[in-house]
Amino acid sequence: MTPNAYHYLACPNPPHRIAYTEWGDSENPQVLLCIPGFTRTARDFDPLATALSTNCRILCLDLPGRGQSDWLPETTDYDNALYLTDILNLLRHLKLEKIDLLGTSLGGILGLLLATLSCSPIKRLILNDIGASIPQSSLRRIAYYLTQSPPQFANFAEAEDYFRTVHANFGQLTTAQWHHLTRYSIRPTASGKYELCYDPRIALPFRHNIRQIDLWPFWCQITCPVLLLHGEHSDVLTPEIIKEMQLIHPPMKAITFSQVGHAPALMDPAQIAPIQRWLSTNNID
Repeated sequence: MTPNAYHYLACPNPPHRIAYTEWGDSENPQVLLCIPGFTRTARDFDPLATALSTNCRILCLDLPGRGQSDWLPETTDYDNALYLTDILNLLRHLKLEKIDLLGTSLGGILGLLLATLSCSPIKRLILNDIGASIPQSSLRRIAYYLTQSPPQFANFAEAEDYFRTVHANFGQLTTAQWHHLTRYSIRPTASGKYELCYDPRIALPFRHNIRQIDLWPFWCQITCPVLLLHGEHSDVLTPEIIKEMQLIHPPMKAITFSQVGHAPALMDPAQIAPIQRWLSTNNID
């Protein structure tokens, strides 16, 4: 299957399409579903998928309102319940009963929630810089740039400068990596400029009272193997949260990446290699 091609699935209630990319052998029973962060796209995982696709079938999803997936008719439709339903619809469509899941930020939250379902499809869970609690201060920081007027860019270079600033916490990416992230984060406008390729209405919940997010009741239900990836300078996932998560779920393995905040981009071979090792040494049939 061509890795750079998008595939689409029609979902109901409300009617919309979700887009995903697929890498590796479509008959491989070892499947890893990758879900990006709040404003990010499936194409963030291209380098990771390239590296892992020799041993796994990789699916990378654009959540509704992002990337190539449809924007939803009502702002209130953008919630975790719909995202989870769409993920389960995708798994049913592809006839997948059990998968591994890697989620960055919001993608990790969705993976955590899926892992607590009765008859959960999650065999193994990889959380990229997201834990069982999200501090209010970090949510306010994220809200600051999300609630600004959606920018437009005169050219590609201007857009890339924007992402280098907004996502500086991704770490010391190469020029080619910044170019890749920018390419799949913008789309041309009718006037010849560029705009962000996500629905600005997904940020509306951040305009209201922002409170710390507590996922501890869900974390206490986790039984599957978990790999926790942590950015050294992250304000979303702190050492204190990690320590408490390990006390509740001792088998969890945690890895901290240096010189990175929220969240590790998982584009560098040094960040991809530990994921490969963990998947290869924690096989579950």
